[in-house]
Amino acid sequence: MTEIDKKEYKLDENIKIAVIGLGYVGLPLARLFATKYSVIGFDINESRVNSLKSGTDTTLEVDDATLQKVLVNNPNSNVGLFCTTSLNDIADCNYFIITVPTPVDKNNRPDLTPLYKSSESVGKILKKGDIVIYESTVYPGVTEEQCVPVLEKISGLKFNEDFYAGYSPERINPGDKEHTVEKILKVTSGSTPEIGLKVDSLYKSVITAGTHLAPSIKVAEAAKVIENSQRDINIAFVNELAKIFNLMNIDTQEVLEAASTKWNFLPFKPGLVGGHCIGVDPYYLAQRAQEFGYHPEIILAGRRLNDSMGEYVASQIVKLMIKKGISVNGARLLMLGITFKENCPDVRNTKIVDVVKALKEYGISVTIYDPLANTEEVKKEYKLETINFVPKEKFDAIVLGVAHAEFLKLNFSELQKEDSLIYDVKGVLGTIADNRL
Repeated sequence: MTEIDKKEYKLDENIKIAVIGLGYVGLPLARLFATKYSVIGFDINESRVNSLKSGTDTTLEVDDATLQKVLVNNPNSNVGLFCTTSLNDIADCNYFIITVPTPVDKNNRPDLTPLYKSSESVGKILKKGDIVIYESTVYPGVTEEQCVPVLEKISGLKFNEDFYAGYSPERINPGDKEHTVEKILKVTSGSTPEIGLKVDSLYKSVITAGTHLAPSIKVAEAAKVIENSQRDINIAFVNELAKIFNLMNIDTQEVLEAASTKWNFLPFKPGLVGGHCIGVDPYYLAQRAQEFGYHPEIILAGRRLNDSMGEYVASQIVKLMIKKGISVNGARLLMLGITFKENCPDVRNTKIVDVVKALKEYGISVTIYDPLANTEEVKKEYKLETINFVPKEKFDAIVLGVAHAEFLKLNFSELQKEDSLIYDVKGVLGTIADNRL
């Protein structure tokens, strides 16, 4: 061990942090750092920044009172969060933390465009001694092989001489008010051993759950991408079980409850796998593996199975309607929820749209009710109409697609026609449901 490994790294004074991307990941992190440091939150979305400046977070990740407590009106404040769309406001920062999305394109290939663009922006104002930390989920090698060259080209500075890099993968769980950013152990890394300690100490100063300093950036990148790939594969397994047990007329959830009595059984449940992490990250790892000449069979098989679940759920609903004597063509169906998970307004990569599309192909008229989803965002992203109020009419079928707390309080009988059915995708409605996944 070197001397620098043996001691706790002493952070520089006058730390000024820029967080680039104020979404589900960036805002909670910026808010947390702002309790101790001067933080400038940067985002290209003007309406998002204006909303935050007014003290409201539309993603619901940070409650208004908590956000307002750290907001400041001056980018030069010693402690607090200043939100901006101007690059000039973050020019004096010495730590740049990039938390932009890393989606896939229509062919499920990694789309690094947001990373490239944010790296270009930071490159324009990068100075000697600055550290750029990436939090976005990527495949191993992206930080040093894709992002750093952009920083070098735009800034004219030399990597690991003039400026440095780090990687600390986000572990935000949208909608989860128990496992908040400071309570989740943070993996850290740096482009040199000293920078690794510097990055680790910075996060350790605010993350109460502690940190784990990885030996390299690539190890930290790989650790992140396998977290969600592992979950994806396990969920694919129980989704396949659900298909098998449904054919046998066995209740899958009852089987899982029985199996869970063994101490080392993993409690995964069947369901629709969407969102910006579990439904996306495995493609990043698969893409990188294929670049090295390896075809990842298990990872891609899990993805194919999970991506097929929307049509499967729709087919199960239609079969139940036929069994109950409900005329499918022209039937009116209420879909409860369109976000990718419960109690969260995030509609990115939601698989509810797959169910809706398949149901419409059967000639079913679908009304989508979600009190949390932004109706304009859903229309722009998926060309679907949604409502955010309880409908007054009655339906031939009701599908609980997302387990929002508000849905559990509904009086379903007021929404049902006399001969109708309830299908419970999430398995939370108990005996009122005719069937569940």
